[in-house]
Amino acid sequence: RKAEKAQGGKDALVYRLEQAMALRASGKIAESQAAFEQADELIQRFDDRAKTSVSRETGALLSNQANLPYTGRDYDRILVSTYKALNHLQSGQFDKARPELIRAYQRQQDAVENNRRRIERERKEIEEAAASKADEHQSVLKAQADPQVDGLMKKNYGPLDSLKASADYANPFTVYLDGVYFLSFSTGASDLERARKSFERVQAMSGANRHIAADLAVAEKAANGERPPPRTYVIYETGLAPHRGKFRLDLPLFIVGANRVPYVGAALPTLEVNPDRLAPLTLTTSAGSETTVTLASMDGIIGQAFRDELPGIVTKTLMSTTIKAPAAYFVNKTAEEQGGSVAGLVSMLATAATQAAVNIADTRTWTTLPKEYQFCSMPTPADGKLMVAAPNGQQAEVALAPGSTSLLLVRSVSPLSPLVVTTIRFP
Repeated sequence: RKAEKAQGGKDALVYRLEQAMALRASGKIAESQAAFEQADELIQRFDDRAKTSVSRETGALLSNQANLPYTGRDYDRILVSTYKALNHLQSGQFDKARPELIRAYQRQQDAVENNRRRIERERKEIEEAAASKADEHQSVLKAQADPQVDGLMKKNYGPLDSLKASADYANPFTVYLDGVYFLSFSTGASDLERARKSFERVQAMSGANRHIAADLAVAEKAANGERPPPRTYVIYETGLAPHRGKFRLDLPLFIVGANRVPYVGAALPTLEVNPDRLAPLTLTTSAGSETTVTLASMDGIIGQAFRDELPGIVTKTLMSTTIKAPAAYFVNKTAEEQGGSVAGLVSMLATAATQAAVNIADTRTWTTLPKEYQFCSMPTPADGKLMVAAPNGQQAEVALAPGSTSLLLVRSVSPLSPLVVTTIRFP
């Protein structure tokens, strides 16, 4: 309902992403794919518009970043293509997954350039604002140098140092799925070589472990002409991704006439991790047991993106605040001079309410992503029987097709929620 209500508004994309993921989790794959398609169309529209206009960014300096449309972050774009590919696989439309994975790869390549362009665009916007609003820009610099402000910033943003991505602008989960697909659905030597390189990239990003080593060995043999043996690949999504909170930053009252401005503050976003997750999984067959290991941390990927955005967010927010505060001062001063102390008080209350209303941190983010992706792989058991067990005692018995390759998807939202297990048999 929220996604439909937000259609055409500034929050349309983020609600479509949440809708698509919720539908996917509930097994409504066709509906999920339709929502992802709508989200992807919005992303493409935003990307095309960004090449020709920066007017929305300029206007945001006079309001706040939350007034801009949510246009999606690079990790959003990559995962939209990835989940569209998974939806196609679950629907048995195996050929349709190929272009989505190719698109996901391209979006990972584009992310480096996108980040460079974003930083350059923000630099120009801030420079232009500094030239036209020199006094306000100096106020921003003073605020950032204030010990109290600096201490509050370190308190709220210091923990970000522990959130690091395994690779710049790449998601090992997407790369691993790419390897599994092009190995399993190879149409020739180029596909097999792509699979081998994808597994190599995963090993470089996520570290060596016996699962990726085994996958890489199979891909190398396949590239040399050996038929891949039946194999079961397991991707486990656990927990929930970080969400954004906010904190109030009270600026030093160095602004001219600050005694007439009852509220001089800025709202800045924070990144808050969700600690709960259920991991690892144990997978038992007649041949023995395997446990899942970390493939990709969304805490790290989202944390890296947040750190990259933060300097621009802080500068724009402080610039917006210092632009609005003197305007409020002159409104209050004029009201008091023309209407006396009562009129001045009414004006101060009105401007305080207005500033509090527009000083809103942008806390929008795709919250239904998992906290972590884990994985493992193994030869498909001859009897087709596999038992999935979680640390909290939950179990699920899975029937695999003997002699076939399968992709097993497992989702756990929290330790209190049931495991959702999906098996995709490859032809």
